[in-house]
Amino acid sequence: MKLFKKLLIILSILILVTSCFLFLIGFSYYSKALKEKPLISRVEEITTKEHYMAFDQLPENYLNAVVAVEDHRYYDHGPIDFIAIARAIYTNLRNKEFDEGGSTITQQVAKNVIFNQDRTIIRKLGEVFAAYDLEKNYNKNEILALYVNTAYFGDGYYGIYDASMGYYQKEPKDLNLDEASMLAGVPNAPSVYAPTVNPDLAKKRQQHVLNKMVEYGYIKSDEAF
Repeated sequence: MKLFKKLLIILSILILVTSCFLFLIGFSYYSKALKEKPLISRVEEITTKEHYMAFDQLPENYLNAVVAVEDHRYYDHGPIDFIAIARAIYTNLRNKEFDEGGSTITQQVAKNVIFNQDRTIIRKLGEVFAAYDLEKNYNKNEILALYVNTAYFGDGYYGIYDASMGYYQKEPKDLNLDEASMLAGVPNAPSVYAPTVNPDLAKKRQQHVLNKMVEYGYIKSDEAF
């Protein structure tokens, strides 16, 4: 019993030390990015662009589609979704693959606005601090708008305005459910799901988006064609 208690204490100390070490690495990485350009300056640079689409300029179906497929608990959790992280770890271990992530929309904005696209642990740690900073300075609707304006949609289209005009020759406000659900599914893997790359896979992804919208109560089942 005494040996078990000693091992438990040692394990607790190791976890604490490791956590502190990771905390310092993540904080240092984020601080370095802020020295290059502050968060608010980065956001202002994006929101003042000519074709930036504010939250109230975007169709409800499109916004609902994005939340349903990317982060369905977006309005219910904080910058980090620990439930999603736990689920992703379980799924990846069960499948012996690392296909599922637990990033929130806020974390994805942090990646798009502050960091590069390198898939490193250090960047992921920095994202945590950036996500908390984003939600301290901006509300959920503003962050969601930042996400769809900075996401990559394939074919050289960055942001929902360029994607909507490029794929459908219409402004985002005029997107119907079919078009909105298609575009909502693309940023997950633009090289695979862009409509011009593989129409069949794009349609399958779109159907997944529609199914998620039904599952979370955004549309009725007969609308998910």
